[in-house]
Order: sequence, then C-alpha cells, then structure tokens
Amino acid sequence: MAKLKVAVIFGGRSNEHEISLISAAHIIESIPASKYEVVMIGITRKGHWLHYIGQTDKIRSGEWEDDADNVPCILSPDPVDRGFIATLPDGDIQRIRVDCVFPALHGKNGEDGTIQGLFQLSQIPFVGCDMLSSACCMDKESTHRILESCGVKMAKWVSVRYRELDDIDAKCEQIANCLKFPMFIKPSRSGSSVGISKANNLNELRIGIKTAFSHDDRVVVEQGLSGTECECAVMGNDKLIVSAVGEIAPANEFYDFESKYTVPQEQTFIPARFPQEKSDEIRSIAERAYRAIGCEGLARVDFFLTDEGEAVLNEINTLPGHTPISMYPKLMEYGGMSASEEVDRLISLAIERAEMNE
Repeated sequence: MAKLKVAVIFGGRSNEHEISLISAAHIIESIPASKYEVVMIGITRKGHWLHYIGQTDKIRSGEWEDDADNVPCILSPDPVDRGFIATLPDGDIQRIRVDCVFPALHGKNGEDGTIQGLFQLSQIPFVGCDMLSSACCMDKESTHRILESCGVKMAKWVSVRYRELDDIDAKCEQIANCLKFPMFIKPSRSGSSVGISKANNLNELRIGIKTAFSHDDRVVVEQGLSGTECECAVMGNDKLIVSAVGEIAPANEFYDFESKYTVPQEQTFIPARFPQEKSDEIRSIAERAYRAIGCEGLARVDFFLTDEGEAVLNEINTLPGHTPISMYPKLMEYGGMSASEEVDRLISLAIERAEMNE
C-alpha cells in the first residue's frame, strides 16, 4: 500500500517563528515513516515559502533557511493541483501533490484562520480546527463573547482599541473603575503569551497597553486571578478524547513566554494536584468549550483554578506547541498515547473530516 504524503508547514512571519521550528521538528520526527512520506514546507520570517529537503536538526536550529537545495513554492488554491507548486532552478515547475497538511505554525497567519482558509479553498485535508473556529479562538475578545454566551466562566475583561491611545489616561481610569488590580494586558490576537504583561497600578497598565499594541491593534485587559494555572488537551472531531488535567507552577511571576518554553520539567504536574472531582469538572468544561466554539482535530484548553476553587477558562489554543516540554503532547503521553500515535491520529482525523465534508 502506498504511503500517504503529509506536508508539514513551519516557520511563518509571526513572533512565534522559533517555537514553530521546534514544534515542526518534533512533529516530523514523530510521524510514522512506515505510513507517511513527509514533505517539508518552510515559511521564512519575510513570508517566502520554500520546499525544504534537508535534515530536521536544521529546522530546529533555524539553519534550514540557508539550505542550497531550497526551492520556492506556493500552495495552489486550485483543488485540481491538491498541493504545492515548486519552481526548480532550471525554471521548470514541479507539482507536489499531498494527502494532508500538518500546519506546525503558531500565532498570526498560522492559527488565526488565515492559512486554514487557504487549505479549505484548496480542498486539502489539514490537521486542526477550521478557519472559523481557529479565528474565534485566536481572538481573545471573540473567545470571551462566544464562550460566556454559552455559560462558560471567564475572567472579567475590557477591550481597548488602538484609537483609544489618543486618550490613554482616561481609558486607564475607566478600566480601573471596572476591574481591580492586578490586571493582565493581552494582545487580542497573539499566542504563546507574547506581549502579555501584568499591571499592579495605573502606570503599569498604561505601559502594558502600549506594549500589547506593538503586537496587535486590539487589546484585552483581564481581571487578575489568584490561583493555579492548569491545562487540558482535547482531541477529536465528533468523538473526543479529553486528557487528564496538567498543573503549571511557572518559574516566573506568571506563565509568560519564557516560562512556557524554557521552564524546567519539574514545574509541571500531570495529573494536577487537585481533588478528582475538581479535575473532572475542568475536563467537562474543556469539552463543552471545545464543542461550543466549533473546534475539531485538537486544542489545548487553559484554565485558572482560583483560590476559592472556581474553574475559570483562560483561552483555547488551536495549534498548541509540540516542543519537547509542551503540555499538549505530555498530557496525551500521560494518557498512554505516544508522540507517533498522536500525530498519526491527528492526520487520520483530518482525512476523516475531509471525507465527511465531500
């Protein structure tokens, strides 16, 4: 039986480019070679698409970009092509047909529905959530509006638009009248805790909002919560696998970018050190939120368990990191699913969804 051809796309123009490279290397090395042939497509920081045929170690280090064998390529929007069109050094065109795409991308243009829309236009099966649910989960303001309307508890929040920077002092006073310090300031459409800061007073709030606007033109300010951060991995289209709850004890003041990707392994606890009934409640909310916002394939659902014992949903990550220390693969591994079994199932789910929609 012929192997299925899976394209792994990595890199991209977002501020999470480096994390994408590490995730991609881990995913590529986990794809069962007996079942799949891997096509590697890298996107540079400037947005150039390249067909890469080198070693995964060079992806991890970032050296892949300078490989002499790289050739420019594009993803054809025409379903007849069902894949990529590469331009060879002699000017000839090479069509690379694939059976599925695994986007190992994070942040803008990777998990915000942008590239998912291109996959849907091309009618190529792809791993992860569709265009609409990806966009809604990436946008923290949309996540709040959708999930709160479905009865899912989230932190109190206020949105800020870029035009309001003209009178930032008045806006900060308004926010302080709605929320209590400490507050967390977040770019509305950025992942991996990039651009997030904590404010304990008006001056820090003002600085945090300006910092967040360097990553997005919409910002969300949330009421700070005292408690424990925890995460739950969900996999599936209709029938779901909901993992155990993982607990995070960040090395820094909160689970920021540095903690998320450099924190030592002993800072996470799987399963979480919670009573079983509380873990069951968190898992139930994770499943409800996943279905409510239309997720498919996979997502990591992040929570706070407050000091009062209330489970508050923080965000849904539709393309969670797959670095060696990332929580999603670690949670699946705790449930008995190896890395190769995980990526195999994700590819199968993508193909299954495409067949259902034909």
